[in-house]
Amino acid sequence: MSCSLLEFCRLQELKPVRDYLFHNEKTETVEDKNQTADNELSWDTSDWESAWDSTNNKEEEAASATTQVEKETSGQSGLWLQDCVVSLSPCSDLLVVAHEQRAAFLSAKWRTDDSGREEMTLGVSWTGVLSAEEGECVSSCICIPLASQKRSSTGRPDWTCVVVGFSSGYVRFYTENGVLLLAQLLHEDPVLRLKCRTYEIPRHPGVSEQHEELSILYPAALVTIDGFSFFQSLRACRNQVARAAAAGSDVIQPPPLAYKKWGLQDMDTIVDHSSVGVMTMCVFDQMKNASILGGFNASVKGSPPAMSQYVTVGGGPYTGFYYAVEGSSQPLLSHVALAVASKLTSALFSAASGWLGWNRNKNEEEVIQKQKPKVEPATPLGIRFGLPDTRRHGESICLSPCNTLAGVTDDFGRVTLLDLARGVGIRMWKGYRDAQLGWLQVPEEPGDREFSPSASLPRRHALFLVIYAPRRGILEVWGMQQGPRVGAFTVGKHCRLLYAGYHLMGVNSVTSKGWQLHTQQVCLLDPTTGALRIVNVPFHLALSDKKSERAKDMHLLKRLTAILKSRDVEPDILEKEANSVLLDIKHPAIKKQALESLLLNKNAPVSCLTNITSTLYDTLKQQEPNEVDIALLQICSSQLKLLQLYTDIQQLQSALTADTKACMEHGSLEGIQDELSRVGPTLQRYAQLTSRPSVSFAQDSPDLPLNVQTFLSQVECTEDGEVKVVHRSDTEWKQLGNFLFWGCLCGKSPLHKVCDTLQQAGMSPQQLLSLLLSVWLQREKQVLQKTDETVRNLHTLLIALSNMKGAVEESWDPQSVSPWWQQVRSTCIQSHNAAAALLAAFVAHHAAKASITSHGDSQFQSEWEAVSLELEQWVVCVRQLEDVLVLQTLLLVPPPQGAAGGAAAQCSIKTLLEGGTGGIADSVSKWVFRHNLAPERLREILQKKEGKAADEKLEQKAGDKGKEEKEKSLEDTDRTAELLVAVCQRFPHSLSPDLLFAHCCWEYVVQWNKDPEEGRYLCWAVEHLRLVSSPQIQLGISTMMWSTFIVKRFSAAAFLMEKVGKAPKDRLCRRDVGMGDKAMTSFLGCCVRLLQILMEADSAVEEVPAPDLSVEEVWCGGEGPASIAALAVEQRGVHFPLVQHHCLLASLLHAAMTFCLKVKPLSLFDSKGKNAFFRDLTSIQLMPSGDMDPGLVSLRQEFLLRVLTSWVQAIDDASSSVSGTGCPPLPSSGPKADWWPSLCLELGSLLQVNPDILRRHLVCELYNQGLDFRAEEVMLEVEDKDVLGSQLLVLTGQRLSYSLLHSQSQTQAAMELLARLPPTLCTWLKAMDPSELRCPMVPLAQTGRLVGRLIEILPENHGQYSLALHLLEAVEVLTTED
Repeated sequence: MSCSLLEFCRLQELKPVRDYLFHNEKTETVEDKNQTADNELSWDTSDWESAWDSTNNKEEEAASATTQVEKETSGQSGLWLQDCVVSLSPCSDLLVVAHEQRAAFLSAKWRTDDSGREEMTLGVSWTGVLSAEEGECVSSCICIPLASQKRSSTGRPDWTCVVVGFSSGYVRFYTENGVLLLAQLLHEDPVLRLKCRTYEIPRHPGVSEQHEELSILYPAALVTIDGFSFFQSLRACRNQVARAAAAGSDVIQPPPLAYKKWGLQDMDTIVDHSSVGVMTMCVFDQMKNASILGGFNASVKGSPPAMSQYVTVGGGPYTGFYYAVEGSSQPLLSHVALAVASKLTSALFSAASGWLGWNRNKNEEEVIQKQKPKVEPATPLGIRFGLPDTRRHGESICLSPCNTLAGVTDDFGRVTLLDLARGVGIRMWKGYRDAQLGWLQVPEEPGDREFSPSASLPRRHALFLVIYAPRRGILEVWGMQQGPRVGAFTVGKHCRLLYAGYHLMGVNSVTSKGWQLHTQQVCLLDPTTGALRIVNVPFHLALSDKKSERAKDMHLLKRLTAILKSRDVEPDILEKEANSVLLDIKHPAIKKQALESLLLNKNAPVSCLTNITSTLYDTLKQQEPNEVDIALLQICSSQLKLLQLYTDIQQLQSALTADTKACMEHGSLEGIQDELSRVGPTLQRYAQLTSRPSVSFAQDSPDLPLNVQTFLSQVECTEDGEVKVVHRSDTEWKQLGNFLFWGCLCGKSPLHKVCDTLQQAGMSPQQLLSLLLSVWLQREKQVLQKTDETVRNLHTLLIALSNMKGAVEESWDPQSVSPWWQQVRSTCIQSHNAAAALLAAFVAHHAAKASITSHGDSQFQSEWEAVSLELEQWVVCVRQLEDVLVLQTLLLVPPPQGAAGGAAAQCSIKTLLEGGTGGIADSVSKWVFRHNLAPERLREILQKKEGKAADEKLEQKAGDKGKEEKEKSLEDTDRTAELLVAVCQRFPHSLSPDLLFAHCCWEYVVQWNKDPEEGRYLCWAVEHLRLVSSPQIQLGISTMMWSTFIVKRFSAAAFLMEKVGKAPKDRLCRRDVGMGDKAMTSFLGCCVRLLQILMEADSAVEEVPAPDLSVEEVWCGGEGPASIAALAVEQRGVHFPLVQHHCLLASLLHAAMTFCLKVKPLSLFDSKGKNAFFRDLTSIQLMPSGDMDPGLVSLRQEFLLRVLTSWVQAIDDASSSVSGTGCPPLPSSGPKADWWPSLCLELGSLLQVNPDILRRHLVCELYNQGLDFRAEEVMLEVEDKDVLGSQLLVLTGQRLSYSLLHSQSQTQAAMELLARLPPTLCTWLKAMDPSELRCPMVPLAQTGRLVGRLIEILPENHGQYSLALHLLEAVEVLTTED
């Protein structure tokens, strides 16, 4: 814990900055440099001491001038920076480098280095020329961060103002982007120095708050600007500039700043200053000054006046102290500027704009340049006193953060420390020519307060002076006021020490509460590397000196820490050194810290730690009782006991003898063996599923040895001498249990000796039991590999722990259960390791039964009630764990490739009970989803006989090729099916078919809602719902599905189709409904089926009694949400006409999407029908009734006719029309489904459309398509045969017309036939238009059948009957000729 120099930032693009700033300057030749060096060799004899060093340096520089020129050209040297004005914001986010008229602003940026670590850099954000007048140069500059006024601010600056002083006397204010905000000429001499003072939080109640202030030093004047008005003016200027930039207008020139100007008198030359702030004299000093200045008869005012103190350095005197009484000078504001501020008249404004330095019109420039702004005269201020030293000239002054001290440098190479309150120099350092100063104020660390005698007092602060000596290239840190040098660093000779001396401006006592001011105090800029480094000084260095015991102890502690960090130290050397250090440290708290760091070191072996702790303990015991720290003695005693315990357990892990082993193997497992054989097959299957390879981290492996440091961090000694385990995390808990008991469970450690050792150490049997069960459950895979051996050892360990004092109570209340065995049950109930928990329950049940039996023999008869209660709890627990094991085995079965996948669910008794009555069915439904199990397959598995028969058929169909693979997959499928059946048998009520189908339905619809593109999920959800036998459950789930997931998307689809007037494209579907066009078609089909199921369930709900939703007896204690089935039964009934109304709309939407038809679906309904849509299905709505408007009916009829036409076109199959052998079967879904015609007819009856019109249209369309056989089937159902006959007659004529007149291959026979035909028929055929036929190439045999049908259905008195006879003759002739 010593001083350190830490790099926190790096400057980028230093060479471009140098090249820009020195753009017009040419590199000096070697000869010029030599001449300059020779001239500088003449020095003043009075300053011979320091000038000797200067001579040597100059000679060295002259000798290496050539090399230096090369470095200059490469941009690597830092000499150029000495000629620049440099200023760093205290927040370290902005650096300004200026030279003559040019400047470069570097802003903070974050970048990733080669190692991937984020680091802060300063990169060029703006470059430009700052001077506005000819010949003026930058003479001083500071960066002032301005605090944010927002409530959410935490201490970061809002923006940073760059204040620049020029040799012309102008002071200009810029943003961090180089935008000029304000310019003002305050004095006609060059600006020497700019300094700022900001708000400091008072550390003590008596310290007065200092006002914020900006001070500007001229050769004979000092200008001060009040911080509050300065802050507000800058904010207003910045806002105005931003608004003008946004609007593209000219910037309105603001009024100038109010300031005070003091003419500093009685001092020959002034080069630097410090504004100390407002101070008040004590009464004694007031009387003393009055007596000295006014003599014997001087009078004294009642209260001493408040004064602003200014300290200047220069010559004649060397240091001057000025005091300005508050209120003696009013803030200056020129008359013109006052007029500008009060009346913004254009004439006065233009006159003032020139000396304000703001934007000017071009035509006024020449006139304004000739006018010099009016400069207000300074208020004279006489010097109060000074430090006269004729030959010494001050160069700089640096004020301390506490405003009581200041460091002054002079031309003699001295650094003087001034006490500003007394006005005297109190310390001087020599040999620091061209020194640069800075201050560090370090707060006391929280850890140091406990060693401090003044722990109850406010937090202390230490003050350090940082001196950079560029001639020697060294940076030193000195303690104040008379402290030693606490740190020294060798740095470059061309660095710059950057010390701001202020923080954020605009902060006050209210806004600073809770802020963390992110500011750096002292930074060292190295231009050769571009590194910005900060000095880090620990607080305790201010307290240390050669006689401090605590400093010596801290040094010894550091020495011990260094030894512990080195990995290659031999244990003997480490023990020797650590003993030496621990015995030499005097302070008990530091000795305790050293011991703790030693015990936490991972490189120290346990024997070494034991010896060191033992030596320290013996030493403490030999001391006088009143000199020994009791807490330290207790720590040594307790740690020694824990180290001994660790060593004993470690030795016992490899100390198994043959006798002990034989004794262990002799253990009895009579009662447990039967239960093990009963659950053996399930355990074997579970073990196979859990032994699949998985990824794990090496550091998480339970086989890693527990080091002593981890052991000590988890175990502690109480005041009573007992050993207590601290439960920090589950991982550490399992590590400790593994260390104590896994050797015993494996049979590698003597069980009874381990238990005796732990009991003698005073460990609680309850904690030991918890550790034993944790390692047993964690090591489930290894336990299942050697079940008999591990179960026997667990039984022995459990009996041994039960016999410990404090484990099982001597007598318990007959009406309650034993807390000891309840702890075992609680652990098993919460465990997700089903097999290990079941084995532990078997063992504990057996041990508890034996213990209770022996206990019951020695008690009275009245206490046997508790025995039966305890055993009853175990019976229930074992039965539950067996159920969980079978269920968990099913859930562990991996899904087939290509299924949804996901992690296998983990279940325990606790999670199943908390999951409520539907928790078990919910787990299985998730498993069904993961395995992609089709609803029909699930139904087959639940109906076991059908499932077996189906599997046998599948086996018979399996061919020889790849027969083995198929048999293996079938075998796996059979085993999974058997496992599912076994789970359903263990949960006959919780997994009844209706409940399982209901939960599967809900799981699939939930998964569909997550990914609506997967239309198959919704289809299977509806299919699962269809398989539910109870109409009450069907009705409730349908209603919940509709209101929760379906209706919102359904209404969006309807409104979208109504808006576009046709089946929408994919992009619109995704935008409005959230799925593609294909998924939306499937979705609408599912809506139709869902609403149909809903209507069927509503019709049957009165006829079937409500289902009995019961739970298995051992699972009755569940507390959790109700199952889906229970919620479904509680749902209200629906309004059947409203459901039918929605089903009608869903069918129309589905048809429109399937066949891509143009339709506005909602326009097919009247206002009542439209208003009823998308309402709650349980509500009573006003439905359409009576005859519908004929216009609407015709629209509906037209739509249904288009649906039938589209269906006929979809099912068109060339083979069916050509072969003439009959109709091929149609699919059950999609646009070719066989149920579309019947659906249209059903819709027609609901929409008041004549069904016979639809049938006749369908017959004509089928004949038109050439599907004569399908048309003949439909023709049988047509009622109005006359109209159909007339329509088919025209169609027959078109076919014949095509064959005779329009066919490409017209035969001579056909021409002759045409000539023989009656003229009327011939004329009629020529009038036919065969282009209306979609399939004109129909075999003549089919046309003959069609004419035969026509003759049958047309009555003889029909007007076209004779025409039909002529057609029949013509077809017969054509057929015979073919």
